[in-house]
Amino acid sequence: MILFDWGTYNGLSKLRVAATLGMKLTEIPPRDFSYRRRGEDYFREYGEFARKAFTTITAHAPYYNVVSTDRAVMERSWRALIAAARQAKLAGAEIYNLHLGWRAFMDSRDLEYAAEFLKRLLSEVEGITVSVEVPYTRRMLGLWDEVKALREEVGGDRLIVSVQLENAWMLEKGVSETGAFEAADRETGPDYWRDLLRRTLELSSGYLSLRFSQVIGFAFGRRILKKRVPLGRGYPSLEPLAKALAEFMVREVWSKGLQLRMHIIYTGPPETKYRDTLNLYTAVMGEAVEHLK
Repeated sequence: MILFDWGTYNGLSKLRVAATLGMKLTEIPPRDFSYRRRGEDYFREYGEFARKAFTTITAHAPYYNVVSTDRAVMERSWRALIAAARQAKLAGAEIYNLHLGWRAFMDSRDLEYAAEFLKRLLSEVEGITVSVEVPYTRRMLGLWDEVKALREEVGGDRLIVSVQLENAWMLEKGVSETGAFEAADRETGPDYWRDLLRRTLELSSGYLSLRFSQVIGFAFGRRILKKRVPLGRGYPSLEPLAKALAEFMVREVWSKGLQLRMHIIYTGPPETKYRDTLNLYTAVMGEAVEHLK
């Protein structure tokens, strides 16, 4: 029995490395869907290898805003995102992870158009679950209440929340507005993460999808933007998160026999991603073993 699937993003050429290191999950990175030379053969070959080597295959959609004030631009984004989802399906992906992107109208139309797109996506690409990422700023779509509303509108069986843990932390601690990474980190303990995981569970079905990397911030005009950094060099701290994750996995999912497959995807910089993915797994399982005795 697997407590959780774990791994990182990999292009086709790196699948063997990830599998050799014992990772149970691979994610098709967004850039694979943006390269024109990536045809159907590439994604079929990806699936042929990945289905044998991993228990879970996910895909990260390319970074196109779902909503635009220009209908023609919005339609082009929708077509590209749906085409990428079809390619992901060819590669064996069970989950298609999606950033809804920046708000365009700053009113209810943003969510209405997002719902329209998601209905179209799910109707045109069968057999795949869409996960919507919680953003790190309110200027983007995908807040907790918006994901809940989209699940009610579109149908919760195939639409789940995807929690990029540092994004949710930045959003809820106000870091995306203040830039106070260190102060927010000092006040973040296991209780915060336990509550966040409970809220994630409420917006999940079939899968409980988590992502993580540590970040630092920098100012761009009036905006605070994030930069992903190697594990151990940014925020939020891993120790309280690992404690909460381990306890939640064992006590709230595994021990209760919930019909969920949990996974954690490391999303940090490519230069250190394999070492960092292993260290993330070790930190979580080092805490989990205490609950499995």
